[in-house]
Amino acid sequence: MQKNELILEDIYGEINDLLKPYKREHKLRERKINFINQCLREIDRDDFFSLAEGMQSKTAKDILDTDDLQEIEPFFEQLKVYANEKVDLYRVEFVEDFQALADDVELDLEIDFPRFSLLKGIEGEIDFAKRSTKINKKNIKTVDPKRIITFLQKTKRQYYDRKFDARDFIDNLYKTYGRILKELGFQSGEPIPIQTFYLQYVLSLQGKAFFQSMEKAKFKEYSVEQFAIDLWCYFDSDVSGTSANAKKQGKELKLRSGRNNSLWLIDRDGEKRQITGISFQ
Repeated sequence: MQKNELILEDIYGEINDLLKPYKREHKLRERKINFINQCLREIDRDDFFSLAEGMQSKTAKDILDTDDLQEIEPFFEQLKVYANEKVDLYRVEFVEDFQALADDVELDLEIDFPRFSLLKGIEGEIDFAKRSTKINKKNIKTVDPKRIITFLQKTKRQYYDRKFDARDFIDNLYKTYGRILKELGFQSGEPIPIQTFYLQYVLSLQGKAFFQSMEKAKFKEYSVEQFAIDLWCYFDSDVSGTSANAKKQGKELKLRSGRNNSLWLIDRDGEKRQITGISFQ
């Protein structure tokens, strides 16, 4: 590389380093402008849900900390009071709107306010005071029924809208059960601790690539919630046990309930219970 080219490369690097803080400042200022424009659109639509959530956001706090935007503080305070009052008043209409929105997208939603459920294994609770909704173990910072319905649709797709073969499922559970029996020296039919079984079953779902490098990106997630729902889908199917042939009879799955070292699963009656052991009889 020639001397002039080296000089140009150095100049480029120095100027670029000098520009970086201004770029960050410009990006932050642009984010604040976009937020304020978004608030204006929400005011125009009287979207009080989004306004209530926006006034509690970090971006709103950052704007109030900006010297040349201090004059906006009283307007944000008024919007915060207005939006929260509207959300509180909306509680009266919430259940009816929530159910109507669920019906529109054909979600079989059951509401016992503040709790609700969808199919087996998807449960939620509304907390108007905290402006949040809990769906299974996930908290979403909203009580807007439209956003809750969108999240429920996503959750349903994750847990239910996928290929499920009850026969393959129960046969794979039995393979894991048999392997653990040998490792622990247990007799056939003895219950295995459910947490031990769950760990081994999740490992059985992993591909060869995961065991070669143990990278997170190659790990196939399988949550306890998904396990509980798959158990229910099996119990709700026409399959009553493992595959049978001329040499062996089919085995029936048994779950043992209890409290210590348990997992919350769904039994054959569709009830959510604390399960401590699993066996095949």
